[in-house]
Amino acid sequence: MARLLSVNVGLPRDVTWNGRTVRTAVWKSPVEGRRIVRKLNIEGDAQGDLAGHGGEHRAVFVYQMDSYHYWERFLGRGDFSFGQFGENFTVEALADDEVCIGDRYRIGDAVFEVTQPRVTCYRVGIRMNEPRMPALLVAHHRPGFYLRVLQEGEVGAGDDIVKIADGPQLITVAEIDALLYMPGHSREQLQRALRIPALSKGWQSSFQAILQQEPSSKTAAGNPGLAYEEHAPAWTGFRQMRVAQIRKESDSVTSFVLDPIDGQPLPIFQAGQFVVLRLPVDPDKPPVLRSYSLSDLPGADHVRISVKLESKGIGSSFLCNRTRQGDVLGISAPRGSFTLRSGENPVVLISAGVGATPVMSMLHALAAERSQRQVWWIYGARNGGEHPFAQESRSLLRQLPRGRRHIVYSRPAATDQPGMDFDASGHVDVALLERIGVARNSDFYLCGPSSFLQKMREGLQNWGVFAESVHTEIFGALESITPGMTRVGHTPHVPQGPPGSGPSVSFARSGIATEWDPKYQSLLELAEACDVPVRWSCRTGVCHTCMTGLIGGSIGYNPEPLERPAPGNVLVCCSQPDASVTLDL
Repeated sequence: MARLLSVNVGLPRDVTWNGRTVRTAVWKSPVEGRRIVRKLNIEGDAQGDLAGHGGEHRAVFVYQMDSYHYWERFLGRGDFSFGQFGENFTVEALADDEVCIGDRYRIGDAVFEVTQPRVTCYRVGIRMNEPRMPALLVAHHRPGFYLRVLQEGEVGAGDDIVKIADGPQLITVAEIDALLYMPGHSREQLQRALRIPALSKGWQSSFQAILQQEPSSKTAAGNPGLAYEEHAPAWTGFRQMRVAQIRKESDSVTSFVLDPIDGQPLPIFQAGQFVVLRLPVDPDKPPVLRSYSLSDLPGADHVRISVKLESKGIGSSFLCNRTRQGDVLGISAPRGSFTLRSGENPVVLISAGVGATPVMSMLHALAAERSQRQVWWIYGARNGGEHPFAQESRSLLRQLPRGRRHIVYSRPAATDQPGMDFDASGHVDVALLERIGVARNSDFYLCGPSSFLQKMREGLQNWGVFAESVHTEIFGALESITPGMTRVGHTPHVPQGPPGSGPSVSFARSGIATEWDPKYQSLLELAEACDVPVRWSCRTGVCHTCMTGLIGGSIGYNPEPLERPAPGNVLVCCSQPDASVTLDL
């Protein structure tokens, strides 16, 4: 008979880790007597990071005594106590390779349903004083699992655990965990998993993403269930291209058309993608790296970028003030996931300022295919002098059977004509979308200043638009993901202290380069030392949160991730440079 050995609770606390402060509730301690289990928590318990833990489908975490003994032998330790793995229930029996998703159990007065395995993260490594622990739990098929509370009630140590229903499909916790995190995803298993109503929505979405991938591309495409994996870039490093044409698009925006100097055709990129340019700003210093969206119709003979001149912009000043027709620049392969999705819903292209560049490429693509979808071109600028692509966008919209536009100027000039140059004064916001008749079930593509993007995302969410229907492109560094840690914004810089002696590491979005020093365990640690915005969760090659575009160079892994990302990407949490590298960070 399965039995509840200990009920463990804990409240969030601040702990010091690697010189930083982490907010976590992974420390759980046994309680005396009985405790009431509510829909979201056990009495006296809480979670420090609700993005990764807690909620209806993760109300109670379970770990088994058999796994305690396993890890004691594997790690050669004898210092474990109840709650050691951050679990609420320490149990006898209920092994991960026997318990199935959807199984139901009665414990004391309460009834529970198994919903998903543990979402592995770095904090269990802190609690165990073993950084490898997040990966070990998955690799050894001993993750533990979460319960949903179907009936609230009291529980206590010593209670019998009585199984009252089998989960449909009879897929164990260990099998589900491996299906997401380990290579070799069986389509039949994925389809069976999606037929389990108890499986949490997040895991269902991950399995659906894997199923949507072409079976033949599995080896080359990484794991789309963990992170969006774009197609492998068409080339590595930088290809030499000549500036064939320079054109002013507005008072501050200039377009540059570039042709490959070798005359070989270019692979067709996807509308909305970007390239990284190597700019020889100072002949005595390494080239400056800058990212620019492609703004033209994808073609095989040229690419076009459109650049806004910024008063303190090193890259934009070099291009707009010093670059001439005939100059040769190094350009990376197009990449990026801000691309058009197929479907029949209306397409709404919303931009402000130079944010028009990637959505202009999308408008070109829609016009070229004579799309039958309703297409909205919604753009905000200060005035007509700051309005790039005005005639170009009008011409493209005329080629679309259901193309519509709405232009908003915040400060129209006296020469700007309402109804011709622009449609309204003010700013682009969700109230405007509702007023002009944009449908909520549209696919929205947003690009512009960060404040504009934040306002639009929040407004669309409050308007009832599904998150998966909103796609954004961010110029500059991506928003960081550092679970449990206070986000402190610093300007990226080279690391303090003497430079390393290893290969050069360039962070393209942040615009800095430094030499590798083996004192860092990973490229992630180097990025953190440079205050480059980063994304991570497990830090051991499991979750793929840290997946980053590898624009050029080569890397090695130590430790080896459980599953490698698609070619052209790298997991920075467990990789080191083999040669000079350029990262999309």
